[in-house]
Amino acid sequence: MARARGILRQVMVAASLATVLHAGPVFAQGADGTLTKIKASGTLTIGYRESSPPFSFTGPDKRPAGYSIDLCLQVATAVQKSLGLPDLKLSWVPVTPETRIDAVKRGNVDIECGSTTASLSRQEQVDFSLMTFVDGGGLLVTKESNLRGLADLAGKRVAVATGTTTERALAEFLKAEFIAVQTVPVKDHAEGLAALQAGKVDAYASDRGILVGLALTAPDPKRFGLSTIAFSYEPYAFMVRRNDAAFRLLVNRALAELYRSGRIAPIYDRWFGAFGKPSLALQAMYQLNALPE
Repeated sequence: MARARGILRQVMVAASLATVLHAGPVFAQGADGTLTKIKASGTLTIGYRESSPPFSFTGPDKRPAGYSIDLCLQVATAVQKSLGLPDLKLSWVPVTPETRIDAVKRGNVDIECGSTTASLSRQEQVDFSLMTFVDGGGLLVTKESNLRGLADLAGKRVAVATGTTTERALAEFLKAEFIAVQTVPVKDHAEGLAALQAGKVDAYASDRGILVGLALTAPDPKRFGLSTIAFSYEPYAFMVRRNDAAFRLLVNRALAELYRSGRIAPIYDRWFGAFGKPSLALQAMYQLNALPE
């Protein structure tokens, strides 16, 4: 029995040592995290999209604007209060679908505030905040194209931005529906809209909220419309670096408080009020992510 107790004590000591050794890197990582970096530099670096209205784009005054930008400013206020930095500076860094993930991974930006879909495969490289929006893939078309439903899509030229979840979702949808189209890759939403305006493509594929924003900012908004085709589920969230729990928690606290307080309503109205009330899915998202303290 004494020998058994001795073995048990050895096991318990080994387990305790393993716990201490495992905890070491975690504390070290916290010391070198995003909040420490921001505190030392006095600057929060934000990645944004230049042509993804109404979520994230360059406004008429050449400053970042949009729904996601407004939410990120709430995060910036939370960072300012948490770190006691009344003179916190904001550094805005443009990113594209191709560069946004690496920008977060490499620390070029502290948070990416655009129109990025949170997916499991992307979580192998970055972490995501609470959801910020719910959308789905669709097609922007010109009214003269008469492209409305699936029956009109075969053989058409469809532009899509490379490096987006839309690109993959559209390919899977077309394969499942046995529809062949000519896919035209573009670098971003601005190029996709320009191709559609010039008649180089018959449709531009992206998330429906983005497509509406693109149409409204075009020289002749009445020329455009949305097809009835919907082909994906796109839950948006902000990207932050992996395994930085302290910063991610601060971001989530800022978003949850925004949803709980109802202050998300005027932000939604500012950018989407012309389209009507939030969808049932978006209302549910706000409620489900209004986490209590």
